[in-house]
Amino acid sequence: MKINKSVLKKINLLKLNYNFKSKPLIVGGVAMEYYELRKSGSDVDLIISKEDHNALIKKYKKNKSWKKENTSKYKEEPEFVNLYGDKGILIYEFEIWDRIGYDYSFLSKGAIEEEGFLVISLDKLLLMKALAIDKDKYLQDTKLIAKKILKEIY
Repeated sequence: MKINKSVLKKINLLKLNYNFKSKPLIVGGVAMEYYELRKSGSDVDLIISKEDHNALIKKYKKNKSWKKENTSKYKEEPEFVNLYGDKGILIYEFEIWDRIGYDYSFLSKGAIEEEGFLVISLDKLLLMKALAIDKDKYLQDTKLIAKKILKEIY
């Protein structure tokens, strides 16, 4: 399977000034680019362990409330988003979650180990995109992933 490891070089977790207990799991557009399916956008979607997520909330939250939508333009001041019970920390270019439907322990199974990160497996990425298929962007991503998987099989 062709992959693009160079996309990982643009991710700088040092900005967060935090040492993760478990490697962050890369999902979303960066994972799509890693698998050479399409270019990623400007954000980096991560799913992290509950332990790391709680520690980052404690580190950044300070008296901020949870919002129902992402209004951040990826800045130094963190924003906290609660989408259907999934809680995200938005800071710099990162969208950091402990779950997007499924949690870290489920989504990290079968992930590709990279230096400093895990990259979600192609089948789990397909599942995530398929569950959000009502948005055209995710429908297109689902088609790209399915095409790649079928190409690998046949």
